[in-house]
Amino acid sequence: MPVLSAALFAVLWQVAASSGIWSATFVPSIGSIWKAFVDMSTTHDGVRGYGGYLLWEHLYMTLRRVLLGVTVGVVLGVLLGLSMGVVPWFRALVEPWLTFLRALPPLAYFFLLVIWLGIDEAPKVTLLALAALPPAAVATTSAVAATPIAFVEAAKALGANRLQVLRDVVIPSALPETFTGIRLSVGIAYSSVVAAELFNGIPGIGGVVKDASNYNNTPAVLVGILAIGLSGLVIDGILRVIERRAVPWRGKA
Repeated sequence: MPVLSAALFAVLWQVAASSGIWSATFVPSIGSIWKAFVDMSTTHDGVRGYGGYLLWEHLYMTLRRVLLGVTVGVVLGVLLGLSMGVVPWFRALVEPWLTFLRALPPLAYFFLLVIWLGIDEAPKVTLLALAALPPAAVATTSAVAATPIAFVEAAKALGANRLQVLRDVVIPSALPETFTGIRLSVGIAYSSVVAAELFNGIPGIGGVVKDASNYNNTPAVLVGILAIGLSGLVIDGILRVIERRAVPWRGKA
């Protein structure tokens, strides 16, 4: 079914492109998109890929930035969520700031990060980390707070101390929803890639999309969007596999 839906979408796109209702700048044909993909993936007429880098090199740099940013954001978010879920006064202290950060679009504070950190890798990774942190923190906080009190009391009655209750009851109970938060964090970080690569973003898929849009190079923009989306699907699939391995009891207990 996914393959069928993709094929149907491609057919409808080609029909729209061939109809002449919209210009090729707005709706390029499948052939021109494929040509842009080939040009960006090879050396042609003495030009290497796009901006001197092949498509896989752009994708590698973007994935590298996303991986670094998401790792930092998710680790800090999960630790923050555990602390907020276990310590009520800490939650009351931090939650307003977390809500404030979650409400901000990444582009709103990216320019401030550029002023503080320059235009190299630091502001890009920091932006992605800040985008990934709130979903992981909020999901973990909610999951910890929703731990069945009966399980906690039963563990205490059996002689478990606070650390053992946290390790053997609270964390396993929170893992399913925490993984959902991690997947949301990855998705939000991916949606922030173009913003993160606004400045000095080449090599990088977001930088390609931004640069190509400046010249109305719609096929290259679409190739960049497809690269981001397809790689996002692969990463989400990997996270689903990890989740099934790490939380085999989800939906069963």
